Amino acid sequence: MSALIKRILPRGLYGRAALILVVPIVTLQLVVSLAFLQRHFEGVTRQMTRNIAYEISLIAREVAASADAVAAAAAAGRLGGELAMEVALPAGRDAPAGDSRVFYDLSGRVVIATLREAFPAIGGIDVFDLRRVEFTLPTAFGTMEIGFDRSRVSASNPHQLLVLMVFTGLLMTLIAFLFLRNQLRPIRRLARAAEAFGKGRVVAYKPSGATEVRSAGNAFLDMRARIERQIEQRTLLLSGVSHDLRTPLTRLKLGLAMLDEEDAAPMMRDVDDMQRLLDGFLAFVRGDATEEVAEKCDPLPFVRSVVEDARRTGQAVTLHAVEGAGVVLMRRGAVRRALENLIGNATRYGTRAEVSLAILERAVRITVEDDGPGIPRDRREEAMRPFTRLDDARNQNRGTGTGLGLAIAADIARSHGGTLRLGDSARLGGLKAELVLAR
Repeated sequence: MSALIKRILPRGLYGRAALILVVPIVTLQLVVSLAFLQRHFEGVTRQMTRNIAYEISLIAREVAASADAVAAAAAAGRLGGELAMEVALPAGRDAPAGDSRVFYDLSGRVVIATLREAFPAIGGIDVFDLRRVEFTLPTAFGTMEIGFDRSRVSASNPHQLLVLMVFTGLLMTLIAFLFLRNQLRPIRRLARAAEAFGKGRVVAYKPSGATEVRSAGNAFLDMRARIERQIEQRTLLLSGVSHDLRTPLTRLKLGLAMLDEEDAAPMMRDVDDMQRLLDGFLAFVRGDATEEVAEKCDPLPFVRSVVEDARRTGQAVTLHAVEGAGVVLMRRGAVRRALENLIGNATRYGTRAEVSLAILERAVRITVEDDGPGIPRDRREEAMRPFTRLDDARNQNRGTGTGLGLAIAADIARSHGGTLRLGDSARLGGLKAELVLAR
C-alpha cells in the first residue's frame, strides 16, 4: 500500500508542496459544502415545509367542518386563494400512484418526507417540476388536490453560497500557487547550481529567498569555494612535483646514455617505468581539471575522431555502432582522456576493441568492448580504484600499466553526472566498459 502511495504522489518538491496546499483547501470546501447541504439547506427546507403544512392543516380542518360538499369546495377555494395555493375539491385528476422527483433533487426529498410526516394519509407527492409542488389529500368529501409554488418550501438560490465558496477557494489557491512558486524558485536554483557543480560545471548563483534557503545557499557557495581552492592547490602542488621529478629523471636518462647500451638497458626501462607512473599519477590527479570549460558537443564526430586517432597509433579499434543523435554538455579534453584510457586498456589486454555510441534522452553511453580475458565480477569494483592492477585477471604480456586508467575514466564520468560500468562483452567475449555521461 505504501509503495502504491509513493508511486502516486509527486516526487518533486513543487508538486508535493502544491499537494499540501490543495488538499486542505479541497477538504475544507467539501466539509463545508456537505455541512451546508445536509444541515443548513435541508434544515431550512424542512422548516419552511412545516410552516406550509400548518396552512394545509387549516384548509383540511375547514373542509372537514363544512356542512356539505358545496360548502367544503367553497371553503377550500377561498382559503387556497388567501394562502396562495391552488386547491381543487374534488380533485381534477386521479391521485398519482407514488411520489415523483428528480434523482438529484435533494430538497425535494426533504419536502416529501416532511409532508408525509405531517399528513400520514397524503397521496402521491409530485415535485418532478422543480418549480411546483402538487399532491392530493383525502377528505370526507373526496380527494382534494393542492398545488403551490416550490419556492415556498425551498431556500431560494442556495447555490450562490457554493459558487462563492468555490470561486473564493480557486482565487486563493491561485494566489497561494504564485506565492509558493516564488518561495520554491530559490530552492530550485540552488538545486540546479549544486547539480551543475556535481557535473564539474560552475554556474552563477546568488542566494535568495527565505532565511533558511539563503543560509543553505551561502553554505553551498562556501563549500564550492573550498573545493575549488583544494583542487587548485592540488593541481599547483602536483605541477611543482612534476617539475621537480622530471629534472632528476632527465639527468638519469643523460647519465645512462653515457653507459654501454647493454648495461644501461635495464636501468633505462626502470626510468621509463618511473616516467610512465609519474605521467599516470599526474593525469589522475588532474583528471577533472577546473580550468577546462564544459561546452556543447556532438558526441558522434567526437568519438569518431578519438577512434581514428587511436587507429593511427596502431591500435586495433573500430567504431561498431551508433544510436541516436543530439548534443551533450561536456569537457572534451577530460572525456577524450577517459575514452583513450578505455581504448588503451582494451587493446593492451586484447587483440582488438570495438566502440559503440548511444545518444539517449537523458544520457550518452560510450561502450568499449574487447576480446581479452576480462575482469572477474567480484573484482570489478576493485579494478576502478586508483593504483590497482589485477595481474591475475588481465594479460600483462601486452605491457604494464599504472593502475589508473579505469580510475581516471570513472572519476571523469562522475564529474559529468554519470558513471563507469564494467561487464562482460557478449559479442567479443572480453570486457565491456560503459562510459555514461548525463545530458
